[in-house]
Amino acid sequence: MTGNTPQSIIEKLWNSHHILSDEGESLMYVDVALAQENTLHAFTALEKSGRKVIRPGQIFAFTDHYVPTTGRARGTDAIADTGIRNMVIDMQNMAKKYGVTLFGMAHEHQGIMHIVPPEQGIIQPGLFVIGNDSHTSTHGAFGCLAYGVGASEFAHVMATQALWQRKPKAMRITIDGDPGFGVTAKDLILALIAQIGVDGATGHAIEYAGSTIQALSMEGRMTVCNMSIEAGARVGLIAPDDKTYAWVEGRPYAPTGRAWEQALDAWRALGTDVGAKFDREVKLDATQIAPTATWGISPEHALPITGVVPDPAGIKDPQKRSEYETALEYMALRPGMALTDIRLDRVFIGSCTNARIEDLRAAAAVAQRGKAQVTTWVVPGSMAVKRQAEAEGLDQVFIKAGFEWRDPGCSMCTAINGDYLQPGERCASTSNRNFRNRQGPGGRTHLLSPAMAAAAAITGHLTDVRDLLK
Repeated sequence: MTGNTPQSIIEKLWNSHHILSDEGESLMYVDVALAQENTLHAFTALEKSGRKVIRPGQIFAFTDHYVPTTGRARGTDAIADTGIRNMVIDMQNMAKKYGVTLFGMAHEHQGIMHIVPPEQGIIQPGLFVIGNDSHTSTHGAFGCLAYGVGASEFAHVMATQALWQRKPKAMRITIDGDPGFGVTAKDLILALIAQIGVDGATGHAIEYAGSTIQALSMEGRMTVCNMSIEAGARVGLIAPDDKTYAWVEGRPYAPTGRAWEQALDAWRALGTDVGAKFDREVKLDATQIAPTATWGISPEHALPITGVVPDPAGIKDPQKRSEYETALEYMALRPGMALTDIRLDRVFIGSCTNARIEDLRAAAAVAQRGKAQVTTWVVPGSMAVKRQAEAEGLDQVFIKAGFEWRDPGCSMCTAINGDYLQPGERCASTSNRNFRNRQGPGGRTHLLSPAMAAAAAITGHLTDVRDLLK
């Protein structure tokens, strides 16, 4: 609290990183910058300008978007596409040249750029984190300002450790109540987006609050913050608490000794003050949320699994009606069709949204109840997740159920690494986006939770996981 004015965590984080203002924008100090293969363009721009990385110890690079999830023993030779292979190799070379820490293909902690940093303790409460990927919002789960930026902005950060940003409005989304059986963090965020729309938080930074959010694990919080971007927000964050501190403590990059105690004192002061003002408030009742799946070509096109495909004819708004008609045509669905009647060709369990150990445990608990009826891939989010899952025997559960156990990477979420749908194929996916062609040209994507995805795998169609877990 500054003076007598209560502040939100958003305001506190903004003020603590603000350097100066000019023409409505703020120059912000950046604590951590996260790069992936596409960030090569930022390194190239830096090289052309003759500038250096001012603080290489605060830049971390990852190979995840372009790496294959099979044949990894062959290294970059496993990447069939020459252009993609060269991007990975050039990124490795640039990271070495500029002294940037790279979690590359051969690294023991290789994995997705939004899963590895929290595992390593690189992400800590109170930081301003930027990444060359929109789902950098994931790291807000630790009480950070976490932004996705473009290559030119990333190059600016590498050269100056600062970034010009326009201050967002503040939005608080409060979710209270005990979620019902089978309802997960993925269901919460899909239900929220269905309610407020994909532009419902445009121009805002979201703070998630309420008893439901507090009860979530750190993995669940990361899922919610990850998909804030799908609601139009630039930032999604949750105030740190004892769960946050317990997660960070003891990890490789976490402070120790006296520095840890000082960090805790600072982190505990980050919470939103009583009486802090928000530009917009939204409330949800978690007890009213069911296991959820998308039917269309937007995360907003989400319904309880017990629902039916909507009929555009009943929609008065001509723009919305046209949107639904386009979605139905692309997804090859008919109005009134039960979601559980939608048959599948593939299932994908992975991505920066849902490839953590908690996600794989949830999927395995369902997978052990049957055999895959369609091609199903399980792609852990990092080598650490892969090792933990194998130590717990989850890999054997998946393999016994006919699921394919693969190596870490973005895989079919981005479909730029050799893992993609064929035209017309329909996939139940734990990823974060379902727009046209996202998982491959002509591919059709239904977003859902890991448990729901596993249920779909062993039935061959979208399925209410509660029916399998009763």
